[in-house]
Amino acid sequence: MTVAGGHGKGNATNQLSWPYGLFIDDDQMMVIADRYNHRIIQWKMDNTNGQVVAGGHGYGTRLDQLNWPTNVLIDKDMDSLIVCDANIRRVVRWSRRSGITQGETFVDNIRCAGLAMDDQRYLYISDIEKHEVRRYRGEYKYGTLVAGGHGEGDGLNQLNYPTYIFVDRQQTVYVSDYNNHRVMKWDKGAKKGIVVAGGQGEGNALTQLSYPTGLFLDTLDTIYVADSSNDRVMRWPKGAKQGTVIVGGNGRGEGANQIAFPTGLSFDRHGNLYVVDRDNDRVQRFAIE
Repeated sequence: MTVAGGHGKGNATNQLSWPYGLFIDDDQMMVIADRYNHRIIQWKMDNTNGQVVAGGHGYGTRLDQLNWPTNVLIDKDMDSLIVCDANIRRVVRWSRRSGITQGETFVDNIRCAGLAMDDQRYLYISDIEKHEVRRYRGEYKYGTLVAGGHGEGDGLNQLNYPTYIFVDRQQTVYVSDYNNHRVMKWDKGAKKGIVVAGGQGEGNALTQLSYPTGLFLDTLDTIYVADSSNDRVMRWPKGAKQGTVIVGGNGRGEGANQIAFPTGLSFDRHGNLYVVDRDNDRVQRFAIE
């Protein structure tokens, strides 16, 4: 079912325009990077309208503006949003306290696509230009390399346009390696990664991915990945050589069983899967077996 947007492309508070990343907190609050509207919009479950909580003042470089944001997460301890403001090459922290109308630059000179925060409050950011993922702590602006960083390529120590990331309790970093059509696993301190999904070239076989984006792992290390160009979401059990289609895979369209270029995905605490259905300008919720 549709839980956000779905009223055509537009900038009203019941609409989205090319949404990308999303984040769902323990209170069932959803925040969405509404990319073409240059804003972050917050949506309470079962509401028909969202609320703009960052940006929304046209695209630009001012601190009250965003410029094609790609991703967002909620930092509960700091009561703030962290936003990938991709086209300005910055990551911005935006307080959620009332009366705050602008953000502050947290990391600059980074073409950010993916964000994750671990249990120890380390922030992980993927950089689609440097083909790497770095880990940041506090106000340190340079970060520690944790994946990629050896130039663009398809070697096991390389990434090519890393988009979404997921970090588990062991600080293992999982990366959607977009142009390599694979998901990579980088153990903490590793010099190279391991292919854990895809990596068999671009395609739509169950062993393949086509421009993977949104990424989530459950407690069994099962991978859920938005297989964007195949208009489907795949589930790959740990160690499996192929995945299964759990959402979509019924051709591109706007039917209830269809999605069109899925990007961000997440689960709520009840085990429901949320998928950003980018080209349909909506977020869909699915009950997964």
